[in-house]
Amino acid sequence: MRENTMRFNSANGHVVRCAGRAMLLHVPTTALFELDELGQAVIEATEHGSYFDYPTLCGDLNARFDPADVETFLDRLSVLEVLQERDGKGPINPRRVKIDAYPLSTLVLNVNTGCNLGCTYCYKEDLQTPARGERMSFPTAARSVDLLFEQAAARARVGIVFFGGEPLTNVPLIREVVAYAERRAAEVGKNADFSLTTNATLLTAELADYFNAHRFGISVSIDGPKVIHDRNRRTVGGKGTYEVVARKALMLLDRYRAKPVGARVTLTAGTVEVEEIHAHLRGEMGFHEVGYAPVTSAENAAHALSAPDLVRVHAAFERLGEDYLQAALRGRNNGFSNLHQLMSDLHEGRRKALPCGAGVGLLAVDKDGGLNLCHRFTGSEVPTFGTVSSGIDSGRLGDFLSHAADRSGTDCASCRIRNLCAGGCYHEAYSRFGDPLHRTYHYCDLLRRWVDFGVSVYSRILARNPDFFRIHIDPRRVLA
Repeated sequence: MRENTMRFNSANGHVVRCAGRAMLLHVPTTALFELDELGQAVIEATEHGSYFDYPTLCGDLNARFDPADVETFLDRLSVLEVLQERDGKGPINPRRVKIDAYPLSTLVLNVNTGCNLGCTYCYKEDLQTPARGERMSFPTAARSVDLLFEQAAARARVGIVFFGGEPLTNVPLIREVVAYAERRAAEVGKNADFSLTTNATLLTAELADYFNAHRFGISVSIDGPKVIHDRNRRTVGGKGTYEVVARKALMLLDRYRAKPVGARVTLTAGTVEVEEIHAHLRGEMGFHEVGYAPVTSAENAAHALSAPDLVRVHAAFERLGEDYLQAALRGRNNGFSNLHQLMSDLHEGRRKALPCGAGVGLLAVDKDGGLNLCHRFTGSEVPTFGTVSSGIDSGRLGDFLSHAADRSGTDCASCRIRNLCAGGCYHEAYSRFGDPLHRTYHYCDLLRRWVDFGVSVYSRILARNPDFFRIHIDPRRVLA
């Protein structure tokens, strides 16, 4: 029998109102429900968070709506644990589990610690000038490929990412790895996908054609038009690199056909001109997507966005998001990668127990064959989790991931975006707090607002042009 005293649990349900509509986000499952008039009336009567008298609520609602509909809706909210009795269980979180399986799908190969640029904001702890760069050997790379195929035995596809430093400072190794991986893939009946992120300065037409032939996924690091790009992305000698990067990128965009080419923008102190950057990279240069990485990790670092800067960046994200919405209503994707990823997460109802695939679906190999959480950690003081020769140290990696997934005693346990954020980037936490397992609380409010904005955009697209998701989201999932 139901108790008389109940409450709305905002840790399990969150309502976003937009354009006369109300969407209920069921936090534990990331499912979205549009609320009809009855639903909105129930939420308005209960979402204040204090306890209410169930019979009184039913009596008030029965005077306005069909009593059977009222009972059915309240029962559904109770099953979802959005409405809970006085002794309810509180926030629903994933069961604490011991993670002991690592079905890798991707390995990142740090092919050279050397880089021909001296970007002011680079986070790589092992970065060297080209002359002092330490290159990965082919035997280490080959053992990496073998480990990937071994760990991905149940997968039809595997991914190999070339990283640095600047990966194009070690093109001979890239060619050797591609040939070896394609041969091994054919032997075991799998497909191998390749990708890299490059500063583009060393790109040639011949390399573009080679990457095209092997269907590489390519991202170009470029921060916008000349005056913005040259603030931070300079040569080791301090000279701006926009002219050469733009020329090489345009060459790539002109002749590359295998996959869409994306741009990756790093937003640092004082760089808040998101719309200007997007207009240049997407509108003028023609990149398929542009993704933005705000630097928030290193507190008090000269290159980090200040708190006011970060607020301005998110305001610009919302303005660019409104442009995304208008384009989507016309059946187009405006290339704003950050919001497009959130649309994918909401459309698929993605639920994260961990912030990313680092350590589970992905590991990064350093020049010596050590297995790191991701490419950001190669060369850092964070211990590795085995080697490509000895295999994954499953005990230590399992302990790390189990701690990462455990939300008890953290603000994440009751946060409404806990299954979309899952605690934040390990490397941001490491850079800011010295501990990759520390929660990145310093921009939680902005992230919650961002998700609310995303729900608003998603609901408006769903109402007015649902085919957008079939055309622009579903193919992305298949290609991923």
